[in-house]
Amino acid sequence: MRTGKLFAFALAGIVVIGAAVAWRASSSTQAGPPLQPSESDASEGAVLYAEFCASCHGTNLEGQPNWRAPNDDGTLPAPPHDETGHTWHHGDALLFDYTKQGGAAALEARGVTDFASGMPGFGDSLSDQQIWDILAYIKSTWPDRIRSMQAERTKSEQMQGG
Repeated sequence: MRTGKLFAFALAGIVVIGAAVAWRASSSTQAGPPLQPSESDASEGAVLYAEFCASCHGTNLEGQPNWRAPNDDGTLPAPPHDETGHTWHHGDALLFDYTKQGGAAALEARGVTDFASGMPGFGDSLSDQQIWDILAYIKSTWPDRIRSMQAERTKSEQMQGG
């Protein structure tokens, strides 16, 4: 009888440890900020960019005039997404969240509540993969040096957890 109880406790311990290991493994693959998937399609992103982004950010990613000066309502004009803008200053998670959730929501989630953003969220009209494809297109237009610096910012963002 005593051996049976020991066996039951040992088995229960193994099950609990196994469940903890499985939970940790699944949460570690799901946790962390979003990261550009390797299967992103820059060609598809170019088509989507033309449809969803070019009206504000420019056909050639040039942004709106005077993009650093606030509009009357406090929002900033749409910035360029080419190497002259600041898009590449941000890691993948912020770029993805900003596009999916919209500027105000993405910044509020990061504790920034006093920034008026005119960027709408596209989470209801674009899938996650489509957003990543657009970001892949934008990145594909940058010179190697800029892409490298943006990749470093993404690494830093991943280490900080978002």
